[in-house]
Formats: sequence, C-alpha cells, structure tokens
Amino acid sequence: MSLIDQRLEINVERFKADFDALSQIGATNNDGVHRPALSQNHLKARAWFRKRVTDADLVFQVDQAGNHSAILPCQNNANTTLLIGSHLDSVPYGGRFDGALGVLAALETLRVINENNINVPINLEAIDFTDEEGTLVNFMGSFALTGKLDKEGLDNPRGGHKEFETGLNRAGLAKSDILDARRKPKTLAGYLELHVEQGPRLERAGADIGVVSSIAGICSYHVKFIGREDHAATIPMDDRLDAGLGASAFSLAAHQLVLRNYPECYVNVGNICYEPASFNIVPRKTTSSLEFRAPNSELMQQLRDALISKAEDAAEEHKLGIEIELLGDCAPATMDEQLQELIVSSADYLGLKSLSLRSGPGHDAQAFADLCPTGMIFAPSIDGASHSPREKTSWNDCVNSANVLLHTTLQFISSKL
Repeated sequence: MSLIDQRLEINVERFKADFDALSQIGATNNDGVHRPALSQNHLKARAWFRKRVTDADLVFQVDQAGNHSAILPCQNNANTTLLIGSHLDSVPYGGRFDGALGVLAALETLRVINENNINVPINLEAIDFTDEEGTLVNFMGSFALTGKLDKEGLDNPRGGHKEFETGLNRAGLAKSDILDARRKPKTLAGYLELHVEQGPRLERAGADIGVVSSIAGICSYHVKFIGREDHAATIPMDDRLDAGLGASAFSLAAHQLVLRNYPECYVNVGNICYEPASFNIVPRKTTSSLEFRAPNSELMQQLRDALISKAEDAAEEHKLGIEIELLGDCAPATMDEQLQELIVSSADYLGLKSLSLRSGPGHDAQAFADLCPTGMIFAPSIDGASHSPREKTSWNDCVNSANVLLHTTLQFISSKL
C-alpha cells in the first residue's frame, strides 16, 4: 500500500491535550496568551515542547538561533530534510492559535508517521522558530536558518538593544553565534507550515482549508520627527516646533494614502513614542513605528517611496527635522505550485473544501520560498480575529487542517521514494 493510500489520521485526543496544556503557559484571564519571544513564558513553552519531543522518541535539537526541533531521521542517511513548523512565541497579550497550532500539528504529524513505522526517504523535522512575531528581531529564527539574517539586523534589533540582550541571556544564546544557524540550501527538501488564516475569507466562503498562493512583503521603519521642547503654556501655538504634530500628520496621511491609492496594501503606525513625554512640555522628538505590506515587489517599492514622501511632507509642513531608519524588510513570496496541488489533493481526499488565497500577514514560510519548495495551509479564523485574545478557530477546523498537513507530508515524502 502506498503512503497516500493509507487513511492515517492524527491522534485527536493527544492533539487536544497538547493544545490545552500549551495554552496554559502564559495564559491571560481572557482566553489569550502572553509569550513574547525569549520571555520567561516563551521559554517555559519551549521546555514543555522539548519534553513532548523526547516523550515521543523523536530526536530533539536546538540550534544557535534558538530554534527548537523534533527530528524523525530517515534510515538511509539522506542529508535532506523536509521542515514542518511555525512558532510558539506570541505577540503581547495575543491569541492561543497563532503559531502554536502549526507547531503542534507538525509534532503530531511526525508522531503519527513514526508510530506507523513508515520508513521515510528524507529526514522530517518539526520546528519551532525563534521570534516569528518580531518582538526582538523579526523572523530571527527562520531568517538565521536560511541565511537571510545579517549582522546589521542583529546590531539593530527593533525590540531594543537592552531587551534583546536580556532575552538572549535568559535563553542561553550568544549573539555572536546566531548567524551560524544557517543551513546549506541543498539540505532543504522543502518547507510546510500550517497556520490560522488571521482573516475572515475562509469563514465567509464556507471553506475548510486555505491553500496559500503567496505571502505579502513586509517592511518596517522608525520615522523620527525632531522639533524643539518648550513650555506648553508660554510659547504661542503657531511658534512651536511640535514633533507630535509631525507624527500625527504622518499617521493620518499614511492611512489615507493606502485607502485611496493602494487597495491591495496595508499600513500601520503601531506606536508613537514622545520625548519628553509630559503634559506640560512640547515634545522635542517623536518616533513612529511604521509597518507596511504589499503583495508584490513593484507595489512594495511604490508604497515605500510614497510613504517616505508623506513623512517628508509632514516634517516640512511643521518645520521639523526628520530621520528615517529601516528596521526590517521581507520580500513577497510565492508558494510552490506543486505543493499547492498536494494540499488541494489532500483536502479533496479528506472530503474538505479548499480555497486558494494570498496571505497578508507574514510567516516563516517567506524565508524558505526562494530556497526550496514551500507551502502553507490555512485553518479558518472565527470572525477573522487575530493578534488578540478574541482569536479563535473551531476545534473541528484545527483537526481538519492538521490532517491535511499530515497527508500533504505523506504525499511529499512518497514523491521522494
């Protein structure tokens, strides 16, 4: 019997027990989790994951970037590996499903294959990447593994130098070693990832499974407006060099720009830091955290140029200085057509309706798309909620998507026999 003919399924009871146990690590009082990268809660989750890996008689591995892996080695000493994974870190006070579902489904896939004594022709690796959410260094784990992280990225962590060093020390990692996590592209047979959609399209379409065709590019900047601090009650309003006005004008202009001219793109000014931050002092300096996303490289560059122009206009209008600092740049990625076909056929085999769609959120899969066959599976998100304790996916959809991941993996390794 071929691998793809076997009606294998995940162990639903074990899968649910794992999900419930993991959800308690860093749990908040409103059904969310708080597990920022390399925090105490994140490290507790990783220790729990390591125990589950060794309990399953799989090989545990951690690399120089702190990526945690469960490995099912092949019997023929092949030097290529199919990676299957996601991340256990969360945004601050986020949801239970983002990332965690993919890691647990990857682990369960390896356990089912191992328990059924299937001789795999390549190594299988369920991997939990470090800092997918970019709390410290965006995509640190997957970018280090694929060689896309460089010294400049490590020297300019968007989460701040102190926070980065504290996290590394807490995890027992050395900044000088992180880039050594890079693997040779010829060792990467492929990459698969299961993730919640983080949007409403699957639910609205009545689809069970999302087949990701591409992932939007993501770029982040610090935009700093520099003015002059003054007493808030003595300097006439029209004589002030108020950095806050520049930040506010730019935030509104960026929002209106994308709404009017870039319907396929997204922009967000997620934080504005005022210096000094006081009721009675005109702010001398503001730092705006800017992030924008676009589905292809051409739109990415057009939007970048337009946003920088809007920032410069805001500075000129309010007679301010301006500094623009690039923090991270992740190119758009196209998923492998053959893997998309395998995901569709796996869903069909299991009697599930699939839908092809693009991903606006970024994922670790982006790091692999230009190096090896890469595919992504989406599970429906209830009301499209994500990066919030409101984030939910029905348990039936969690099970269905995990089984699609299992069967896509079986089809992929069958093609390597």
